[in-house]
Amino acid sequence: MPDLKLIYQSEAERYHALVSREDYQNNLLPAILAVDSLSGKTVIELGAGTGRVSCLVAPLVSKLIAADISHHMLAFAKKQLEYLPYKNWTLSLESHLALPFASDSADIVLAGWSFCYAAIHIGENWQESLEIALAEAERVLTPSGKLILIESLGTGVEQPKPPDVLVKYLDYLNTHGFESAWVRTDYCFKDKNEAEQLTHFFFGDDPMPMQVTDGGVIVPECTGLWWKKFI
Repeated sequence: MPDLKLIYQSEAERYHALVSREDYQNNLLPAILAVDSLSGKTVIELGAGTGRVSCLVAPLVSKLIAADISHHMLAFAKKQLEYLPYKNWTLSLESHLALPFASDSADIVLAGWSFCYAAIHIGENWQESLEIALAEAERVLTPSGKLILIESLGTGVEQPKPPDVLVKYLDYLNTHGFESAWVRTDYCFKDKNEAEQLTHFFFGDDPMPMQVTDGGVIVPECTGLWWKKFI
């Protein structure tokens, strides 16, 4: 498997080239809005990466704080957000385990494909680490605030099949008061060469199922949303 930590520290441009091909049917934003309208809300986005989800939600919210542990990724996200005609956003470096935000400061904490890193690759203390991150999210949320987590349910699959590394983490969410739903977030690449280069870059050398269509090369993907309201 590729070194994802190295990718997040130094490969923002190629990473964004990949994720900009994701969810070509635009299913993700409606799924988020089915959980919460976001209208008039202050949103802290954790693991903002190159700003793809940031750019989706910025037009809808009152205030967006796009945060990530990688300065390299945030620098790219800044450029993406600057293309928008909105000035309601700021950027922040953060660790899920020690958020640099005041208590009761956000209506929504949104984390896309990143909250899992508080649990995976941690070893036998993964649950303790995850609970610290959850407590930090709860701390910065206002009363009745909501935590929304977006995680992979498998790339190259047409029905949910979570990666093995996420199974225990997702089981924890499913048994600790989180509601959930899933959507297809298929990729559409311009041609097979692009599809192979970008999927190998991030997912490794195992071949991905690809469907060549008149509109591009489709790679199926399933994405889950988990959410919890803290009272």
